[in-house]
Amino acid sequence: MLGPRSGMAIVGKAGYAVGCMLAALVLVGSGFAYYVKSQVGEIGGSDAITGGPQTGAMNILLMGLESRTDYDGNILSRDLLAAMHAGSVQGVENGVGGQDTNTLILIHIFAGGQKAIGFSIPRDDWVTYPQAYDGQTQGKIDQAYGDAWAQSLSQTVNSSMSHNQRYLVANEAGQAATIATVSQLTGVHIDHFAEVNLAGFYELAQAFGGAEVCVRSYNGGQNLHDANSGFNQPHAGYLFLSPPQVLAFVRERDNLPNGDIDRTHRQQAIIDYVIWKLGHEGVLSDLGQLTSLLDVAKKFVITDSGWQILNFASEMKSLTGKNLTFQTAPYVTTDGHIDGQDVNIVNPAAIKQAVNNAFYPPPPAPKPASTPASTSLSPAKTTVDVYNGGNTPGLAGQLSQALTSAGFKAGQVANIPAQQSTQVLYGTGAEASAAKIAGYFSGVTAAASPSVAAGQVKILLGADATSVPPGITSAASSHSTSSSASTSPASTPDNSQSVPVTVKDNAPFGIPCVY
Repeated sequence: MLGPRSGMAIVGKAGYAVGCMLAALVLVGSGFAYYVKSQVGEIGGSDAITGGPQTGAMNILLMGLESRTDYDGNILSRDLLAAMHAGSVQGVENGVGGQDTNTLILIHIFAGGQKAIGFSIPRDDWVTYPQAYDGQTQGKIDQAYGDAWAQSLSQTVNSSMSHNQRYLVANEAGQAATIATVSQLTGVHIDHFAEVNLAGFYELAQAFGGAEVCVRSYNGGQNLHDANSGFNQPHAGYLFLSPPQVLAFVRERDNLPNGDIDRTHRQQAIIDYVIWKLGHEGVLSDLGQLTSLLDVAKKFVITDSGWQILNFASEMKSLTGKNLTFQTAPYVTTDGHIDGQDVNIVNPAAIKQAVNNAFYPPPPAPKPASTPASTSLSPAKTTVDVYNGGNTPGLAGQLSQALTSAGFKAGQVANIPAQQSTQVLYGTGAEASAAKIAGYFSGVTAAASPSVAAGQVKILLGADATSVPPGITSAASSHSTSSSASTSPASTPDNSQSVPVTVKDNAPFGIPCVY
């Protein structure tokens, strides 16, 4: 049996899933009000950080450990480890798993709760810690928790503390170390956190009854079968996954084209599904399912004890999937090697700039009142969104970077369901820019679309697009030699490395297609 607050593990997304669930509780009928308040009041429990705001703009860190133990250090049961495809009891005794944060997602909630942006921080990012943890001053970012956890346990081994109290203190030390490390790397203050374990995510998936995902095929379907995580599906496309397969889906990385980076996109996609389900399938009006979700949250979700989630919920009720976007923190290379480990080499200054630009954007400049709506905007004032529905991985990011270098403004970059031919659509004022872009592609004509915002162009890449058209590359080269300042965002050295995964309104269930 797993006791309350059983050990944290690999998938931190569930923390935000529960946050979204709790946020939406304000929509539940008044008959549930007292019940909900009493149940939600039992979620929390950590003093790792204190004093965060209860409403308004805030930063929330979601974390999850790879531990195969519960919150008190006890190894999970043989049956549960087998169901989760997480090894054996003997394997855990021999060191399989650990107390490392395999998932870190930093989310900024804008004031009013109607918009949120999240950054996934890959587990292998090599960083300098704010202080030494267990004698370590540098390491992968996911190791900060485990090092601080181990240091705490070694310091209390001969104390009068009970076994459970020692592990409570150790986990709070790990939480505090992770929060401090992420805050130092990103340059932003963290107000609250939520944490869930491997077993907790599995139980939440059970309570939800599984999840819908959209998987893009890679290398003949290689990403559909993975021995280590246990992910095993017959085909690509939209799939309904059983709870064990949901866990396997968010854990797989070995057979993905970009490894752990693609895994962060899978994790983000699960949040998209949870938000959709909460908003469309009456989960919050079903007392039985609501009770099941809250029971899991009380056992497995850890938050800072001062976070009054119902106050937070009152502002979050307007947040929908289309207003929640994710990115992966920029990196220099995933092929680094330090101290015998494969690591991601990162530029902390670039990460700080990317996160701060997204979380705290400057107010938009006022538009001149005298500019007619029909005025055709220059490329420098035209925002171009690029969506990849073709067969070439990463092409949307490469094309967006080329267009930015050619003088256009970079917009959204993401994957969409497969389509045969490339389309260029534009909104009011962007006709000339759209025509110019369409001219780079063979046989493509720009078309006006009421679904595209004014001053924007949307490119939908199809199977006929296999590379960046040479004309764009030439234009980019010409622009770079004639312009004294690059329009490419300095926070992301290579846009193909930091492709946002965004909820798509036109996709089934509003979820993105990922590898």
